[in-house]
Amino acid sequence: MKKIFLALTISLYALSATAQNYSDIKNMLLLQKAEQAKTDFDKAFTNAKFAAKPEAFILKAAIYSAVSQSDANKSTATGEQLLNDASAAFLKYKEMDPTMKASEDLVYQNVPVTIYSAYYSAGYNDYSTNKWQAGFEKLKKAVQYSDFLIEKKLINASLDTNVLILAGVTAEKSENKNEAAQYYSRLADAKVGGDGFESIYRFLVGHYFGKKDMAAFEKYKALGEELYPKSEYFKYDKIDFAVGLVADFNDKIKSLDEALATDPNNYKANQILGEIIYDTLNSSVEGAVLPANAADLEVKMVQAFNKSATVKPGFENPYLYLGDHFINKAVKIGEQKDAHAKEMKAKLKPGTKPAADDVAKRDLLEKQYGDAMEAARDPYEKAAGILAAKPSGVDKNQDMRNKQQYKKVSSYLADIFSYKKVQSKANPKDMAKYEAEEKKWNLVYDSIK
Repeated sequence: MKKIFLALTISLYALSATAQNYSDIKNMLLLQKAEQAKTDFDKAFTNAKFAAKPEAFILKAAIYSAVSQSDANKSTATGEQLLNDASAAFLKYKEMDPTMKASEDLVYQNVPVTIYSAYYSAGYNDYSTNKWQAGFEKLKKAVQYSDFLIEKKLINASLDTNVLILAGVTAEKSENKNEAAQYYSRLADAKVGGDGFESIYRFLVGHYFGKKDMAAFEKYKALGEELYPKSEYFKYDKIDFAVGLVADFNDKIKSLDEALATDPNNYKANQILGEIIYDTLNSSVEGAVLPANAADLEVKMVQAFNKSATVKPGFENPYLYLGDHFINKAVKIGEQKDAHAKEMKAKLKPGTKPAADDVAKRDLLEKQYGDAMEAARDPYEKAAGILAAKPSGVDKNQDMRNKQQYKKVSSYLADIFSYKKVQSKANPKDMAKYEAEEKKWNLVYDSIK
């Protein structure tokens, strides 16, 4: 009986001592003696019974957050570690006591506010000095505490705009794109607008297009256009983004192919696909070399332009691009023809015949030249028909453009039929037909003023 009584006495004494420790340490905090409170707390925390209570962790959070912000520790690695320890202790307290009854104590009321403010200030300092990753690590914790404070109505707001924008910017700058989208989307969903916020809608539009989340892409593009109606950015469609968000030629082709896979009759996608390939096959860059798959790209380009012409009849641009491409091709082959003819002449000795290989190459070049000229004929004739039917007097600049294009097309058609006339000397009927076509297009050219 005496042993039981003794054990009970010791137990009650331990509980009394533990309670006394809490009270004494809390009083240290009230007296703003945070360093002494930390010393006493760290010693008491080694006691398993002391550390078993949820209050031990909110007390730790209160002490460590206060010490982290002292003049000696603030803005130091030690202060940052103390703040992180305070945050971990507070989260542990929430886990151990979901009712958070102890947080109503005067000593603990401002613990989440202190931690939030410390993370916000430290994160803002990193943001101001372009320490993006370090700033993001702090500001994402500030967001976590901000949400808690709003939930508990300790902040009189429904959204902490400042911390969300800072967290979003530092996440974006530190290449944490998905996290940036999370913070920005909260602002965008609340339709936060005004100066300085347009960039978040731009980011979200580009980000979700890259993710191929077209529902989110359209959502944030619509919100951006609603809030910033004068901005051209939000008027771009998915085809503009398919081309504009990538720089590499092959990536552009891939993006457009993906768009056309779901919308094969999209005029703009087909037209831009054709134009991108045209610019590569007809590069004006000095020393540019045709890609190894130029023949396949040409087929793809012709298909794209023909499709865009079918989808949007009465529009001459697809035909003009096709005609220009094959005329350019004919010009290049013509240069090769001339160079080869000079080589043959230089090698040819009086009284001898040209080598069979040279003749074969000459004939091949001649055929390729004729094929290119013929390939230009059909699209140019279609373009000419469309241009001839266009009304004038509507827009002076457009009238001038139409006339210039019509003159160019007429000139090339006259050249094409002139070449076909010369090539058909052995067939008088065809020769007469081509001569008539040549004369017709020369007359058209002269009639355009």
